[in-house]
Amino acid sequence: MKINNRQQLLAFVAIGAITMFAADRLVLSPLTASWKKRAERIQDLRKQVNEGRSLVERDASYRSRWAQMQTNTLSRNAPQAEEQVLKAFDRWSSASRLSVLSINPLWRRDAEDHATLECRVDASGNLSAISRFLYDLERDPMAVKIQALEISSKDNEGQQLSLGIQVSGLSLTPPEKRP
Repeated sequence: MKINNRQQLLAFVAIGAITMFAADRLVLSPLTASWKKRAERIQDLRKQVNEGRSLVERDASYRSRWAQMQTNTLSRNAPQAEEQVLKAFDRWSSASRLSVLSINPLWRRDAEDHATLECRVDASGNLSAISRFLYDLERDPMAVKIQALEISSKDNEGQQLSLGIQVSGLSLTPPEKRP
């Protein structure tokens, strides 16, 4: 009778071990994994909510900054925009004592809501004139951006430099109002 009880005990222990192993693999592990995924998802959602709240809190400053940027864009009228850019180049070059040799404007309409005026400018001067010109161009509130820049020496000492620069200016067209 002891052998039979021992066999039954071993059978119960084996069945219990197999049951626990199956419960772990089929119930506990999937539940634990889903809880971890859910906790990560909750953490991501909380982060997104916090970012959204901070955006809402800074709404007024973003809107005022966007309005300021819109006022600094080029005119919607192409001739006026070109005149704006040419006057700006004249202002920057006279302040820096840089001689502008040529300005070649070209319009690009990439989308319905904006257009860009790309200007290729060739100029010459010394290093301080070029650096002052570039500083004034970058500090100006007008919506222009330097796309490409080339500086090369015209003489052996490097006193006379030539500047080739490509800038683009942004012209926004407001969206049509819908009834």
